[in-house]
Amino acid sequence: MITIWHNPRCSKSRQTLALLEDKGAVSVRRYLEDAPTLLELQEVLARLGGAAIDMMRPKEARFKELGLSKTDSDATLLTAMAENPILIERPIVLSDNKAAIGRPPEAVLDVL
Repeated sequence: MITIWHNPRCSKSRQTLALLEDKGAVSVRRYLEDAPTLLELQEVLARLGGAAIDMMRPKEARFKELGLSKTDSDATLLTAMAENPILIERPIVLSDNKAAIGRPPEAVLDVL
């Protein structure tokens, strides 16, 4: 099953969801309303294979309000995302063992 962490107010998230729906069934998780846990964020980071900052929105006002830096540790950034899901880059698409960020939307096709 393919799952998308979705924010319907985001055009890239809407485009990615439409792309996924054209390919078949997709489960939608509105991550702002149903925030992922720290453990879930750690698992997604492992699937993405990058650094925590890569799955964040550093230009989001909350990032600055919290005094975060792009050089903070993964643990610090993951905790901030768990407590402030607005900081999570959108959309994130998950399959059984892969993940991708839909920027651009076509980037998620590798997880299908």
